[in-house]
Amino acid sequence: MLLPDGIFSHDTFSRVFSRLDPVAFSECLIKWVDSLQSDLAGQGVHLDGKVLRRSFDKVAGKGALNVVTAWAGDLHLCLGQLPVEEGTNEKTAMPKLIELLELSGAVVTVDAAHANKSVARQLRGKNADYVMTVKGNQPKLYELINQKFEELSENDFQHPKVRRHTTRESNGGRDEYRRYIVFPAPAEVKQLGWVDVKSIGMVYRERTVNGKTSQELIYFISSLPPKVRALAKHVRDHWKIENQMHWSLDVTFAEDTSRIRKGEGAANAAIFRRLALTILKRYTDEKMSIRSKRLTASWNSENLLRYLTGNQA
Repeated sequence: MLLPDGIFSHDTFSRVFSRLDPVAFSECLIKWVDSLQSDLAGQGVHLDGKVLRRSFDKVAGKGALNVVTAWAGDLHLCLGQLPVEEGTNEKTAMPKLIELLELSGAVVTVDAAHANKSVARQLRGKNADYVMTVKGNQPKLYELINQKFEELSENDFQHPKVRRHTTRESNGGRDEYRRYIVFPAPAEVKQLGWVDVKSIGMVYRERTVNGKTSQELIYFISSLPPKVRALAKHVRDHWKIENQMHWSLDVTFAEDTSRIRKGEGAANAAIFRRLALTILKRYTDEKMSIRSKRLTASWNSENLLRYLTGNQA
């Protein structure tokens, strides 16, 4: 596109972004990503929501925007995102996002807020497997899993069907120990109606930071068989959506402090940030931070074109 009069003004961009339908825009980008992505077989896809804390508009009576996103951690790829409609919540938006995505062969991880039978059925209908954190919002399931692992612990998990795996990491004054236990899903769990559930699991985590120790116990279920190392990786990898995406959006793109709020501007800006982050993360030829890549793209059109096309130097 030739721009004989220069780049459009800030106000012009603001008007366009505030009027663009973010749902339609998201759907277009999802279709484009589907055409580019490699096979998702065995790949972890992590679903979560993020609140843009400064996007509220008191004058217009609008609360802060919430966006649900699907992030393929090992591929550094945002598969899609949808803004949460005003007056609804993440639980309403997440099934709509799943419906738009091509997830065949993927292993989808969700936190306890989205762990429900409907989402499990939807994912299996997409030919995807699931790994779901289980907490008190699913009381019957939680109680059954808790009871089973308490029974197993009485004999120090010495059962022929129990599979165990431990990890320990030390980094910059932080020491973290994890113990994973998985077991075939008992009949009582299957009878609750969780489609294709094959495994139950627990993670005991002990973290020491600067001499202070905290402990945490997490339960999960999965449609995957009880292979402890594979399940341990998927459980741990769920945090990639936080560490790889949410952190970068706030630190590099200052999303949490952005005051874009007119019309649909906040939702569309969030979509562009996720697209930009995907493009920059997937370009791995240069050993630079995301911030540095972003700056070099703004300084040099050749760099920008290389990042956009994915042509490694």
